Parts: sequence; C-alpha cells; structure tokens
Amino acid sequence: MALKLDALSPKELHALIADAKSRVEGARSQQVKALRKTIEGMIKAEGLELSEVFPALGTRTKKSKRAGAGVARYRNPANPAQTWTGFGKKPNWFIEAIRKRGVTAETLLIDPARAPATAKTTTAKKAAPRKSAAKKATRKRA
Repeated sequence: MALKLDALSPKELHALIADAKSRVEGARSQQVKALRKTIEGMIKAEGLELSEVFPALGTRTKKSKRAGAGVARYRNPANPAQTWTGFGKKPNWFIEAIRKRGVTAETLLIDPARAPATAKTTTAKKAAPRKSAAKKATRKRA
C-alpha cells in the first residue's frame, strides 16, 4: 500500500495522520490484551494467583507530603488577621511595623515564650571606629 504523499492536500494529510494515530492506539490495546491473556494463562498453569505474582499497589511506601505553611510567630498589631511564620520574605506590614519607633520583632511575637532560640535582643550601639581609620587620622595630623 504505497501512498503518494506529495499529491495529498494538507487537509488530507491531517486526516491521514489522525487515522494512523487511532489505528496505532487500537493495535497497542490489542497487543496489551493479548499479552495479558498470555501472562494470566502462564500464572494459572503454575497454579498461582495474580495477586501473588503482582502484589497490590497499596503495599508500596507512600511519599511524604509537604509540610504545612507552619505556625504563625508574628502578628500585625494593626490587623490581627495578618500573621507571618518568620520564614521566607518579610511581609510589608512587618517591615512597616519595625520601622516605627519602639517596635521590635520581639514585640510582634504572638507568644514571646516561643521566641526563636537564635533571636538575640539587640540594642542600638554606636559603631567603634576602625583601627585603620584611626591610624590614617593620626598620620594626616602629623
């Protein structure tokens, strides 16, 4: 069955492709059915059950699910419905609240007793001048 594809229009070519795809799917399903029959016959000939040869899929180990969003640690004082776990990008309300005078991350904690172990209370300190800067200043004076 030789077809001259050059003589076919694009519409006829698409129809031919669709027909070929459906025939491939049909042939594949027939192949699967025939193989399944052969395997079942072999299993019965050996005196076994299908479940003995092919155990149920439910016995496989299950993949662990992704952990939830986490427990909220910080709450927006202006809108208590807004919370943040402390992980990921800081929300805008958190950044704005921290900018206010007297507000720290510790004051926004929902439960101060559950404060992160790594959180340190910091106070504003004036940075000490570097030694190299101090040496340069004394050299200029001399």
